Amino acid sequence: MEKRQIGKHGLEVSALCLGTMTFGYQIDEKVSREILDKAMEHRMVFMDTSDAYPLGGPIEVQGETESIIGRWMKDRGNREDVVLATKCFVPTKRGLNNKGLSRKHIMEAVEASLRRLQTDYIDLYQSHGFDPNTPIEETLRAFEDLVISGKVRYLGCSNYPAWRLADAILKAERLGIPGYQCIQPRYNLLYRDIEPDLLPLCIDQGLGVIVYNPLAGGFLSGKYQAGQSPEDGTRFTVGTAGEMYQARYWHESQFSAVEKLKEVVQSKDQNMVSIAIAWVLRQPGVSSALIGATRPDQLDANLAALDVEFDQELLEACEAVWWSLPRRPVAPGYR
Repeated sequence: MEKRQIGKHGLEVSALCLGTMTFGYQIDEKVSREILDKAMEHRMVFMDTSDAYPLGGPIEVQGETESIIGRWMKDRGNREDVVLATKCFVPTKRGLNNKGLSRKHIMEAVEASLRRLQTDYIDLYQSHGFDPNTPIEETLRAFEDLVISGKVRYLGCSNYPAWRLADAILKAERLGIPGYQCIQPRYNLLYRDIEPDLLPLCIDQGLGVIVYNPLAGGFLSGKYQAGQSPEDGTRFTVGTAGEMYQARYWHESQFSAVEKLKEVVQSKDQNMVSIAIAWVLRQPGVSSALIGATRPDQLDANLAALDVEFDQELLEACEAVWWSLPRRPVAPGYR
């Protein structure tokens, strides 16, 4: 497994990061553990979760993904071998101060995550979104206190537009604290909105970039056909998240673009999953790509991405995917 650093910072991670949002709702604990074991066998030691996972589940099951990982690490005795990332922001309980990035919620959220994960520290703690109701200075100070206390090693954010991230960088400098060391944005062949501003900002400032959705929720696997209804049990139907994923990718223009790419990929005896992930990994500034699975064998095509070599025709086919799509307004907030 290829190792990479998070931007200019000292934290080393595997080029592929295991995303765990399916654990505890789409798939049960037994299958989740099988996926975790296979990831470790291939030295995919970087693992990302959230206190809001599993994806699409009701609020009553949120946090179960962290609990599954915690029980697995305890049983395997491998906490020191894992580079563990989690997040806070999304509501995980009812009542006051149940969400966002206030000092109160951050402090309560990290303690709950540490209990579920059965560890005394988190390698990378991230804000899952931007909180417009809390001053960024309050958020950054609270995160920095977690680092000083030893409960957190590195800090990151997710779903920040470039101007929000630039403001956070500036405010951290004024406070005399490190602030965020990385960001986790959505990025794939069908969604490249981060290229004009966010990626150049991260490269310039030395922030790591851990991209999620490199397969567009499985859409870039090429298994879906125009006119088809989304299958049960997939990212496009699961719980409360199915509607969001359909709004992102389930469009005629995306079907057409993927089908054209699929023709080129198959003519070269390549795999769509491997190509989509390999393309993301070769983009400047990208530190790691988040990949998920609902079965252990699905990791095989992801792992094969590390060995993909692109020729000019394949590169041009990948480029054509994005430029063939109609431009759509970028939604504020969660992306």
